[in-house]
Amino acid sequence: MKTLALCFALAALVLPPPARALPLAPDHPVIAFATCAGRLSATMEHQWMFDGPGSERTEAQRAAMISLLEAVMPAELGREVLHLRLEAKFAQAALLARARFNDDAEDAVRAGALAGLRLAECTGMLLS
Repeated sequence: MKTLALCFALAALVLPPPARALPLAPDHPVIAFATCAGRLSATMEHQWMFDGPGSERTEAQRAAMISLLEAVMPAELGREVLHLRLEAKFAQAALLARARFNDDAEDAVRAGALAGLRLAECTGMLLS
């Protein structure tokens, strides 16, 4: 019993506090820019493996999106914004992996189309 209590005490000290919900409206630019920065990061990393020249274009788009995010992001929301970016990055990476490595051809096509649609939502916000 002492061991269990010690484990809980150590976990409370080591684990970060749970992420708070962003105190922003769902259509706030911070949310859109953070989500797109994450999607662009995942796409860029995927392109490093399969489309080298494409990754350079995506890297420039990602840098532009991060600049937009930094321009509108309140400093006190840094952790929450990072959480949004990581969630979007992992979701986009999962879609790209499903599209590339899926044995189910129909599901691969759907995942690729959705990944492309999500990316187009983001790149459409940027000036060419």
